[in-house]
Amino acid sequence: MGVWNTFVEGDNLAVMTGWEPGSFDVVCSDPPYNTGSLFSYADDFRGPDGGRAGRHAAWVDFMRPRLEAMRDLLAPSGAVFLSIDDNEQARLRLLMDEVFGEQNFLAQVVVNLNAKGRQLGAGFATNHEYLLVYARNARECVLDARTTDTVDPDDFPHATDDGRAFRYLPLRNTNKKFNPVTTPTMHFPLWGDPVSGRVATAPFAGAHEIVPVFGDGRPAVWRWSRPLVDARPDDLACREIRGKRGPRVDVFQRDWLEAPGGRRKKLRTIWLAEEVGSTDTAVAELKSVVGHVFESPKPTGLARRILRTMPSDARVLDPFAGSGTTGHAVALLNVEDGGSRSCVSINVAEPVRPGSNAALAGLATVADITRARLRAVAEQVGGGLEER
Repeated sequence: MGVWNTFVEGDNLAVMTGWEPGSFDVVCSDPPYNTGSLFSYADDFRGPDGGRAGRHAAWVDFMRPRLEAMRDLLAPSGAVFLSIDDNEQARLRLLMDEVFGEQNFLAQVVVNLNAKGRQLGAGFATNHEYLLVYARNARECVLDARTTDTVDPDDFPHATDDGRAFRYLPLRNTNKKFNPVTTPTMHFPLWGDPVSGRVATAPFAGAHEIVPVFGDGRPAVWRWSRPLVDARPDDLACREIRGKRGPRVDVFQRDWLEAPGGRRKKLRTIWLAEEVGSTDTAVAELKSVVGHVFESPKPTGLARRILRTMPSDARVLDPFAGSGTTGHAVALLNVEDGGSRSCVSINVAEPVRPGSNAALAGLATVADITRARLRAVAEQVGGGLEER
């Protein structure tokens, strides 16, 4: 197994141009938010006139070539995840449409990193940021937005005698785009007995003939083919239900909570702090490995959720490595699931703010913060670290 983490100190644009096109499967990063504030490092882009409009223009000019470099480094099956807040969300979305193509937009996720909301200043107590997700090529992208994290056992209220939880799903396809005209091979009769629950593709004693219909009585189609019904009869049940036109019998699938390969559910586009962690938990994570040296790190739970959408051997790039959250998450996730992910983290040797916690800890540059964390991760979690 190769080294899990590599750290490169330098300007990310210069570093990225040194890699071969298609070298990475996923970009997971946290570019400057252009808040106009000074934290451990400067996050303030100023144009020629020093005004707000000039600051936005300077940020766009800074980001465009870096987005183009990220795009070129992604494999055709890859995806990019970039965090941003309200300061530049609109401009980043337009930039990514331009660089990656509108057709490759996958999601704009709202991430709740501050459950209480920011209480400083006037106006609203903002408690979210954004995660913009784009594919290199949507048709070839291998991103799988299903997860075991959001499966709710309460959604499976029934149980067998041996305790297996399940729910009933109509075997009828409820999407009216699928009907006997568009998918004629999926419109056929089944036979079912609502007393025993038995379902079959051929008549049997006590069975009712059942054809798929919509609630209004119009012909519909099944979701399963005849061979699949024959292969999995124990996963089906005939039940009497009360329809719009009175009682009738219908066929249902027993959808098991403990499905083969693990129950997975599509990720929603709002991620809560209790699911992925918060800024507070991220500070605590960082403090546990190198100390309180970065004011607004991202939680590893956020990065791990992102990384789980891609294969377990993904080659990961974080060109704005910050405190090193992505590299930390890669190591944690590899230990958790036995994966072989690798991560290249890039950070520039920009001086930290004088008097900041990082400076007081003897970390002179932002790159020093990243390096210190990834060294600690290699020691505490494993996977090694290569430094360039």
